[in-house]
Amino acid sequence: MSLSQLLLTPFAGALLVLLVPGNYRVVHRFIALVTSAITAIGAISIFAGFKTGVAGMQFEEYAAWVPAAGFGYHLGVDGMNIGLVLMASLVGFAATCVSWDIERQPKLFYILLLTMIGGSLGAFLSLDLFFLYFFNELALVPTFIMMGVWGRGENRNYATFQITLYLTLGALIGLSGLALLYSQSGANTLDWVTLKVWLADKPLSSHAQNLILPLLLLGFGTLVGLFPFHSWAAPGYAAAPSATAMMHAGVLKKVGLYVLLRVAIPFFPESMNHWATPLAVLAMGNVLYCGWVALRQRDLYLLLGNSSLAHMGFCFLGLAAAGVIGVTGVVLIMVAHGLLAALSFGLVGHLTKATGSSDLDRLGGLLKTFPFVGGALIMAFLAGCGVPGFANFTGELTVLFGAWKSFPVFVIAAAWGGLIIGGVYMLRAIRDLLHGPLREGSVKSGDAGPWRRVPFLVLLAALIYFGVNPASLVDRITPTAERIAGTRTATATTTHATAAVTSHAAH
Repeated sequence: MSLSQLLLTPFAGALLVLLVPGNYRVVHRFIALVTSAITAIGAISIFAGFKTGVAGMQFEEYAAWVPAAGFGYHLGVDGMNIGLVLMASLVGFAATCVSWDIERQPKLFYILLLTMIGGSLGAFLSLDLFFLYFFNELALVPTFIMMGVWGRGENRNYATFQITLYLTLGALIGLSGLALLYSQSGANTLDWVTLKVWLADKPLSSHAQNLILPLLLLGFGTLVGLFPFHSWAAPGYAAAPSATAMMHAGVLKKVGLYVLLRVAIPFFPESMNHWATPLAVLAMGNVLYCGWVALRQRDLYLLLGNSSLAHMGFCFLGLAAAGVIGVTGVVLIMVAHGLLAALSFGLVGHLTKATGSSDLDRLGGLLKTFPFVGGALIMAFLAGCGVPGFANFTGELTVLFGAWKSFPVFVIAAAWGGLIIGGVYMLRAIRDLLHGPLREGSVKSGDAGPWRRVPFLVLLAALIYFGVNPASLVDRITPTAERIAGTRTATATTTHATAAVTSHAAH
């Protein structure tokens, strides 16, 4: 399967659902399920066919779109996005599976869900930053609609308004940064491959870098939930339907980090050196503050939402360190957390539907009634604690090693503060939710049947596979990470050497 076929499959499925009359609900569900399954299988085949040890783009496709403006349809995968494409397709399949019981306007729901899947894949596959931004926005619009129409809870409207406001403002600020990059570079293009070659020969001035990078960090950082612009995330996931929470927390939230990895480090090396420490400080806000907030939550969705933000802090810490090990760790966490967030929200969604509540004070003893879902949730929460054997452990440990040289104090704080706090609230949730006496009248339906276990098994299998065999990702990531991180390393070396020469001359 080519990259274009992979990208167009979800959109083709959405079109088929649109063409089928509204009273054929089973057909809508079947089309969505088959489409997402084909997409996942295609992504697996591309991941398996990816050549390790190669730093350049593979499976590239290009077609001119607006040549005068330098915009083109340019797709490709390298170590930075091949794992993310696989993760997005697996999460999309799982999100479609858990949506089988949607009763109200299922046709519209599946059209929006398939558009989200296609948009997220387009964002990760596009090498032209214009199309990357376009596909990200195309995936975000269904998020707002799905929360407003199929959302849950009394605060649904407020949460929808808040997430729409934050993400729209963040996207506009990020777009202004990309527009300045387009105007200041002189390359007359936003094609990443062309820009990388152009800026290697004609780097941006320090003034231009310090003007553009803060906009990108603020804009795309807000899309990820960078502290203190994070307050939209947890309430939004609590109000969103399960599939939407799985797709946004697991996939779409990674697009902002992906843009920063692609653009910030190789294109703005001097400014990244300047902003590294402030970014690391904000990352500690995610790790420690959001972890502490999660510790205080009694609602499962709010706990998972704040836990997700805490994990993003490790990504920003690795981004601030920006070395080969740090960048590799960031990509590992993005893949692992995408799988984990989707698994956790999907499982909690099943329990919430079965019990009618996500309040830990009203639940307990559910492991006996839900042996499969409860067991899978234990494994998911242990993965969130950073237990070895899951992909999350490998990613977070790699980031800590990568950031040690630049930020040893922050690494200690993240390791002892973030991981311990995370372990406390995850283990406490396991105790309160699954053990102890069963609350009378709390269970309305039973455990997941054989077919409903499929999406959870797929996500759990991927987490364990990449946890016990991290080389399958690392071998693909490292060559690209060396090229991207090498730009900043070389700049930092040159800066230090220039400072030393200047100091010596002064003496």
